[in-house]
Amino acid sequence: MSINFTKAIVNLLQREVADIESKSIHEMNKKEKAQSKVKQLQRDVKLSQSPSDLSSKMTRINKLNEEIKNITRIQADLAKQLVLKKTSLKQHLTKDSQ
Repeated sequence: MSINFTKAIVNLLQREVADIESKSIHEMNKKEKAQSKVKQLQRDVKLSQSPSDLSSKMTRINKLNEEIKNITRIQADLAKQLVLKKTSLKQHLTKDSQ
């Protein structure tokens, strides 16, 4: 392969790696916020006096826990993508240096 073609691939892979890392950080922040909200709601549940208020908070906790599960799945997928892209990037960098 020509050097220019390899450099273009390397640049593309570097951008994709940066994009995946950015998405992963974003998802981590969303997960931390959701976990924080769950903790706050769990504290509030102890103070709830009415059954409807308690039910509302428990429903919200369940929705947040589902959101956390989805974010965890997304993070796992992003981690797999990141490994693949970094492996490909290393292969192209070794080709480029030869």
